Amino acid sequence: MSSNARHVPVMLQRCLDMLAPALTEPGAVVVDCTLGAGGHSEALLARFPGARLVALDRDPTALALAGERLAPYGDRATLVRAVYHELPDVLERLGIPKVQGVLFDLGVSSMQLDEADRGFAYAQDAPLDMRMDQTAGISAAEVLNTYAPGELVRILRAYGEEKQAKRIVSAIVREREKEPFSNSARLVELIRDSLPQAAKRTGGNPAKRTFQALRIEVNAELASVEQAIPAAVAALAVGGRIAVLSYQSLEDRIVKQVFAAGAANTAPPGLPVVPERYQPRLKLLTRGAELPTEEEVAENRRAAPARLRGAERIREDAP
Repeated sequence: MSSNARHVPVMLQRCLDMLAPALTEPGAVVVDCTLGAGGHSEALLARFPGARLVALDRDPTALALAGERLAPYGDRATLVRAVYHELPDVLERLGIPKVQGVLFDLGVSSMQLDEADRGFAYAQDAPLDMRMDQTAGISAAEVLNTYAPGELVRILRAYGEEKQAKRIVSAIVREREKEPFSNSARLVELIRDSLPQAAKRTGGNPAKRTFQALRIEVNAELASVEQAIPAAVAALAVGGRIAVLSYQSLEDRIVKQVFAAGAANTAPPGLPVVPERYQPRLKLLTRGAELPTEEEVAENRRAAPARLRGAERIREDAP
């Protein structure tokens, strides 16, 4: 299946409209920090014909497929193999001091979910890999088979917000002693069998939270987001805009905190006039997080958990 056919960009029109005021001038640079199959990037290039795109992804397969998709745009598109927290290094190598737009579409891409052998989806049996870059790092199977029980409990609680973490981990440890984990179906069945009936009746597939936790651990996603969002804000020129799509509360909380800090003045209390160095650096473009429309969710079920936040750079950092 081609990348075009299987990838429906989430909240595409809203993202384009949010970034538009910053990307109308010829020579504007927009960074897609999460290229994936290239749907958002293609739309950015099409809508803003004077803009240059820099797109990042750690997944070589995604880069190859998106490269074919974006080939008609020639040297307007620069694709870089990198994790999004490496944005400052990428821009320095390319000689780009500031950018006018940044887009993040966090989490696992539709393309990765649709590739059964990547092991991201709990709805189909596959090797427990979950690495966004399959050439580096440890797999989900290695995490399950080698991590200490206490560490597994921590991961499931912190990254999956799984209330039944101890119960699930006890079952994992018992079963891995008999035979190491290698495929997703066995893990899904174990989770289902180890949960009380009440826990199975809420929140969709009972394996969802465990798979999310493993994926975040394998790819160090939250640590990367914690570095990437402030770095992207720092890379924005005055008047530049950032839009961030997140799909679970842990990521959205990080984005919310970074934006709120940038939009607050940092002056000591009681000053009659707030000096320039204490003035907010950001203006929020969303009230809270914007949600996809009912129509979009009906057309693309993967849009359902999406939360969109945006901000505009209104001042330079204080010297």
